[in-house]
Amino acid sequence: GRLGILIVRHLKRLERVILGYLEVCDGPEEEARLGILETLQCIIEHAWPRMPCRLPVLLKALLKMIWDVHTDQGSTPEPVKAALLQGATECLILLDRCSEGQVKALLEVVYSSCEENRVRECIRKVQENT
Repeated sequence: GRLGILIVRHLKRLERVILGYLEVCDGPEEEARLGILETLQCIIEHAWPRMPCRLPVLLKALLKMIWDVHTDQGSTPEPVKAALLQGATECLILLDRCSEGQVKALLEVVYSSCEENRVRECIRKVQENT
């Protein structure tokens, strides 16, 4: 559809915007980050064929965000943290589907070297998703 074409045309710029948002905590409610995760899910769904080449960048950003949320000692309430982790996990699952399992393979390495339960749980959800 039209949205798909628009997204593909602006993918580079969108990607920069998304990566920028994922890096920054924007207060306890995290509206911007939650919103951008939804946007990213939508983009992955519409720009499916273009995603595999962007995997490394997106994967790194999502994992870093998961890590930051997990280690954040700030004022972010638990439900918001859970929602952020859930959103990031959904994005990873979508990326895995459109890259024919590349994400699962890449996450194996992270999983085996990570000792944080919460981060491992996100990875496990991706691994178990078929």
